[in-house]
Amino acid sequence: MATLDSQSFVVTVGICVKNSAAIIKKAIDSLCHQTFPAKNTEIIVVDGKSKDGTLQIIKNSLKTEFSRVEFFQENSGLGIARQMVIQKARGKYIIWLDADMILASNYLKNQVAFMEQNPHVGIAGGTYTLHIGHGLAADLENIAYAVDSIFGRPGSASKFGYLPGAEGAIYRVKAVRQVGGFDTCINGAAEDTDLAYRVRKKGWHLAMTQEKFTESTRASWQTLWNQYSWYGRGGHYIFHKDSRSVNLLQMSPMAGFVAGILRSPGAYLLTHNTSFLLLPFHYAYKRMAWLYGFYNAHLNGYGHNPTNPKPTALQKTITLDKIGALKQKTAQTPYPIINSPYVRHTF
Repeated sequence: MATLDSQSFVVTVGICVKNSAAIIKKAIDSLCHQTFPAKNTEIIVVDGKSKDGTLQIIKNSLKTEFSRVEFFQENSGLGIARQMVIQKARGKYIIWLDADMILASNYLKNQVAFMEQNPHVGIAGGTYTLHIGHGLAADLENIAYAVDSIFGRPGSASKFGYLPGAEGAIYRVKAVRQVGGFDTCINGAAEDTDLAYRVRKKGWHLAMTQEKFTESTRASWQTLWNQYSWYGRGGHYIFHKDSRSVNLLQMSPMAGFVAGILRSPGAYLLTHNTSFLLLPFHYAYKRMAWLYGFYNAHLNGYGHNPTNPKPTALQKTITLDKIGALKQKTAQTPYPIINSPYVRHTF
């Protein structure tokens, strides 16, 4: 394991949240029960100006004395939130913990060990575990992720191969900073896909480990449609950045139906539940939602002429050292702040 000094930590945990009071405690509890040394861990929380007490729940739940905990606020998009973590991180690695996730107790320890043993890997995703019994829409979505993780067929619409999402992934800070981090002009989804694509294009390897985490999925067909429409909007942006990053044919409903057929046997083997034979229709539905979001983004011109605005805004930051006294300060941000009506939601 890497040697620590007073200026660095082995791992930074990035937590980007907004109005997640109903689910965040389980995520933080799983973080506090990690076997990886807390003294070698820093926590960076970026809150989208939550109004439901999310931040207070996080502070009350962080009962482990981590090396450093910092809180920041933003309300301009997930790309900016994640970029704040990359720029503030002191760790050699960043692991992303979303509000709807629960980590296995050895998750941080084993993910860090994997990266130490594989110095050419820039990003490594984890393995989804089964999380069913929460309604048909949610169960179909979860089983799709689980099948891809367990049977080694990571879903990707990229011509460039497997592109891990941020949830549960470990980032080598050197690799992601080398490509400039997240595109802060992305104020919707696909900020993680875009970054993984650029990291791989730079020559770093992408990997999937066997380390397990649980992620809650959308509980209704309407929320699933909204989620994938949001993904399609982000897909439109990164398609115009580099058309090789998205395979539009693979995102068609017919291709989705075929993808569902390919995953149905694995889903049945895992659960012996015949309802998962509906995966082809589930996939076709998601792809229709994705294309709807893609088309709407095209009509609105989102991503047609991506620019990189100059940093202008001041952000208030709250620093919490070793769960000690709060200190509030104002600092110039080194990243662009987007003036956008878009409001990020935690999924």
